[in-house]
Formats: sequence, structure tokens, C-alpha cells
Amino acid sequence: EHQPGQLGASDFTWMTDLGVTIAGLPFDHMIYHYVLSWSNWEHGTLCFSESFESLSTGLQNALWHCGGVPVMHRTDRLSAAVNNLDEKRQLTVLYETLVRHYAIRAQKTNPNSGNENGDIEQRHYRLKRSVEQALILRGSRDFPTRSDYECFLGQMFDRLNKGRKKQFEEEKRHLKPLPAHRLPDYTELRDVLVGKGSTIFVRKKVYSVHSRLRDEHVTVRLYSEYLEVMFGSTIVEKLPRLRAADNYRINYRHIIDWLVRKPGAFANYRYRSELFPTSHFRIAYDILREQSPVKADKEYLTILHCAAHQSEAFVNSALQKIISEGSALISVATCFRAFSTASSAIHPKRCDLLAAFPNFSVK
Repeated sequence: EHQPGQLGASDFTWMTDLGVTIAGLPFDHMIYHYVLSWSNWEHGTLCFSESFESLSTGLQNALWHCGGVPVMHRTDRLSAAVNNLDEKRQLTVLYETLVRHYAIRAQKTNPNSGNENGDIEQRHYRLKRSVEQALILRGSRDFPTRSDYECFLGQMFDRLNKGRKKQFEEEKRHLKPLPAHRLPDYTELRDVLVGKGSTIFVRKKVYSVHSRLRDEHVTVRLYSEYLEVMFGSTIVEKLPRLRAADNYRINYRHIIDWLVRKPGAFANYRYRSELFPTSHFRIAYDILREQSPVKADKEYLTILHCAAHQSEAFVNSALQKIISEGSALISVATCFRAFSTASSAIHPKRCDLLAAFPNFSVK
């Protein structure tokens, strides 16, 4: 039998089956769902994984939105947020810090016992049914932007909570006051080493950073949807956080300056497939290998360097033109000539690109 102000329950739930799209593209996402068990007041935060950062952001959003803190907070065992024992220990420390800050007593259900968190499980079902009905009445499951969809969800929660206003006001009187401030929405990882390949290793995921940071130590602020890389007190990179089965994200612009100086490293580079921005770059490299296997890597890296520092779109168009004609051999010179012709037509005042590469001449 629930008592007002005693228990808040939360869990993650997938919303993908509703078929929501953003600007016509499928939008796979979750909701971090929080419910006050006595009044059934609820709140949701859109997220993409069952990470601690998603839980921390969602729980704090709910607590500050309702304006108070219950005595207990019940979750499942958060097993989806961890892969090994070390991560389990880290999650335990982070979660204990969070609940201690809000002076909540944490409860966890037993393994494979979803019925022990029955309030939130039932609210999952009712929330999805309400969203489904609202989408049918709306006449479309497509939203112009993510912000529009989040606004739609916010209005949905407001409508659901409107019928519980009297019970919520009663329960709110029994909630404990909020602390003076909320905790940051990120986990800070210090002394992360940037490896020889200009990559960092964060939560079993690999991210590339600028080659000038090689062999340095950086600080990483890990948010639910992105991470910030800091050198000293300066944010030098803001990268989308990898999800689910994606294990690495390599931006060729981060490492191309280093590879141009050491083209021999290209052949055995672990993430070489990420250094072909489009299929035309891949085809061009294959043609270069057929033409001159010895010089292919150096020629291709020079072309990629041009794409990184000038315009990937123009270089891609130049390669497409050369490949479609099928008559001219692919080389740095022919690529630059096609690039310069295209860029001059659009930007007449732009300096000739070849001036930046005096070692190459166009006959």
C-alpha cells in the first residue's frame, strides 16, 4: 500500500515500435520514465541508451520538474548499463553519489523480477498506448525536428498529469525539498591518453581526436548523447556518443595531417575503411593502386588532405567526373584541376587551389 511522498520508480523503455520519424527518417529512441507511485505523476526524458548519464539526466529532470524528492527511488538492477565487473563497480559509485546528493534511499528489484517495479511497468504500457492514440489523432508520425517531437511528448505528459493534479498536490506536500543545485549531467574521466593513432578509448568505444593531441592526456566529459574532450581547461572536441553495437568513430580530418607526413602508415591503419568519405574516394583509391601501387597511398592521402582542408563536396564531384569520363588517369594533378575549375565557377575570387600545392603541376 503506497504512501504519499514515499516512493518514486523509474525505468527505461523503447519507443521504436511507435514508428516515429524525424524529417522522414526513422527515429529509434528510448524514454527514461519516472513515476511517483502514490499519485502516478510521471515524467519522461528522451534518450538513446541505458547509460548512467541517461539515468542521471532523466532522474534529475524529473525531480526538479516535480519540485521535490521522495524517500525512496526504485529501479531494476541496471544490468543493461554495464558489461563487466569494473563497470558495475563504477556505476555503483556514481549512482550512490547521485542518490546521496538527493538524500534518497535507493531500492533495486531482484533479477528477472519486473513485477517488483510494477508501477513503472504499467505506466510504460499506458504511456505508449496514449502516445499511439495521440499520433493517430495527429494524422502523422513524422515530425520536422527532434525538438518538435520532444514538445509533443511534453504536452502528452502534461495531459496525463492533468487528471492527477489533486493527488499530486497532496503528494507534493510530503516530498523532501530539493538540494541547492543539481549534479552535472556528465561523468568526468581524467588523464585519458591519446594514442599513437590519434584515438581515445572511452567506455569500450574508440573516438578519433585531432592529431596534434597525440601522446597527450586529456579530460573527457561524458554526457548521455555526446562527449567533450578537454585539453587543460579548453574544450577541443565535441563528439557524438557512440551507441549500441557501434564501437568506433574515426573522423579522417583528425588524422589526415599526420598520415600525409607518414603515408606508409596508411596501408596497415586499423580504421582505414573510415578514410573513404564516399564511394568515389574508394573507387579512386582502387584505380590509383592499379595505376601505380607504389605511389597510390601518397597520391590518395594528398587528395584526402585537399578534401579535409578545402571542400569534401568539390573533391568528391571532381573524382566523380574523372571516374565517369574514364579517359583520364586519376592523379593529384587531374583531381586538383577538376576541383579548381568547379570551385572557380562557384567562387570566382577564390585563389587557385594549385598555388597551395607547388609540388604538383598541371601540364
